[in-house]
Amino acid sequence: MNRGRRDPPWKENMSQFQAPPPPVIRRQKDAKGRLFIDYKQVDELRRAMTQNGKLLSRKRLEMSAGDQSMLAQAVKRARFMALLPFTNAAN
Repeated sequence: MNRGRRDPPWKENMSQFQAPPPPVIRRQKDAKGRLFIDYKQVDELRRAMTQNGKLLSRKRLEMSAGDQSMLAQAVKRARFMALLPFTNAAN
């Protein structure tokens, strides 16, 4: 608790350095009731990737290991179907 004391000036300006919230990636249920990430959700998959085409870390996406592997599988399927590029190299 602060008890009337002000925060130091460097703490007041720290809000500008906070990371943006992680992208929301919807999970759907199949006919058997299992959750999966749809590879056709290209916009959501793109938000979970860096500019170079790599997946963001689990910590940054706030996902479990199972969710991260489902995301990786969805990205692989989208790349195979040419919905996502393998790299963003413009050379």
